Amino acid sequence: MADRLDVAPPIRALFTSSADGDLGRGADPEVLGQRRRRLAPVPWTRLDQVHGADVVVVDRPGGASDTPADAAVTNVSGAALCVVTADCAPVLFWSLDHLDDPGAPVVVGAAHAGWRGLVAGVLEACVATMAGLGAQRIDWRLGPCISPDAYEFAPEDLDLVADRLGPSVRSRTASGAPALDTRAGVAASLRRAGLEVGPGATDVPCTATDDGWYSWRARRDASRQAGVVWIEPGPGT
Repeated sequence: MADRLDVAPPIRALFTSSADGDLGRGADPEVLGQRRRRLAPVPWTRLDQVHGADVVVVDRPGGASDTPADAAVTNVSGAALCVVTADCAPVLFWSLDHLDDPGAPVVVGAAHAGWRGLVAGVLEACVATMAGLGAQRIDWRLGPCISPDAYEFAPEDLDLVADRLGPSVRSRTASGAPALDTRAGVAASLRRAGLEVGPGATDVPCTATDDGWYSWRARRDASRQAGVVWIEPGPGT
């Protein structure tokens, strides 16, 4: 079931698994609505993900839904930001400034990072947009994504990613073929954005080798799991 992250109020964040059902476009609209309300009972913003680096600022609950972009940021309470994946890396972000200063803005973000998005700089763009809304201290979590063991990659595309993010993204599959380490790419991108990447921070389940998650590459799953983050509405909001 959904992995609800241990985040300081008023922030809420979670990653779903296949046990939570399809959160992608293929789900029946009525069933999808029920699943969303059970997981996060506030209006959702679901982007039209295009494997780029555009970031939208959501200014109202449910705003900017279906916008072609791969990251969303908000400082508005009651607005759930959602990215859906089935091998790509879902990354959720939230500010920490309010823990020391109750008057500081609370800002959250969500990003969908496939290899093209990593090369384009989607994670760095998401962090920069959060900073533009006043976030100074930002924490993050990576959700389940494909591991290099199962991610054979064309050498010319691997060169492209390595040229952008460094040699740490080069790896091998379980059978010894060239592979992309998406997790290393996430770590490199976040360091470029000025965030800390602690030991084990990118040790997440592999969507391709663990059938607890959807995987397009391993099983041609049309369904998607979700990463969701929001600011919980308080009294009077």
